[in-house]
Amino acid sequence: MRNIVLGIMALSLLSLSSCIKDDLLQFAPKTVIEFDAAGINSATAPYTYRVLARHPKFGRAETTTGTTADPLITRSMADPVIRLRVNLVGAQLTSDQTFTYKAITLTPVLPNLLATSPTYYTTSGTFTIPAGSSFGEVVVNVVNPGVSSTAPRELHLELDGNATIGASENYKKIAIRIAQN
Repeated sequence: MRNIVLGIMALSLLSLSSCIKDDLLQFAPKTVIEFDAAGINSATAPYTYRVLARHPKFGRAETTTGTTADPLITRSMADPVIRLRVNLVGAQLTSDQTFTYKAITLTPVLPNLLATSPTYYTTSGTFTIPAGSSFGEVVVNVVNPGVSSTAPRELHLELDGNATIGASENYKKIAIRIAQN
């Protein structure tokens, strides 16, 4: 009887064990592009992305207070060029890559109004990330329409990517608020 019980216990233990093949799991991240300021700064309600009111500096959040406050974006600023860094997330490129972006047409939150090109800004709609680099720049030129207004104008941008590299779903949009004073 003892041998039967030991035999049943041994069979039970063998049936509970199994062999697992040790497969090496590999994660192949998808290379994407994203606005640097969108990933660093929190979203501006009610949007799911940041609306910049100050000149963005590369690699850090907008600074709004103290002696290091970033300059406001206005229609009459001394340097009317806004440079938005675009990060390449993933493997660096072996050749120059040109990407596209577009202005999004939407109704901004009041009292803000939508900025239109070429009255309030100009931009090319394309930019390049050079081979061996992880960064490119979207350049927006702020235009002074000559008429003062109390309603700021907003330009909302969205990265499109190109045929081989797409835009990050979380950080592909950003906006610029241009004060009209």
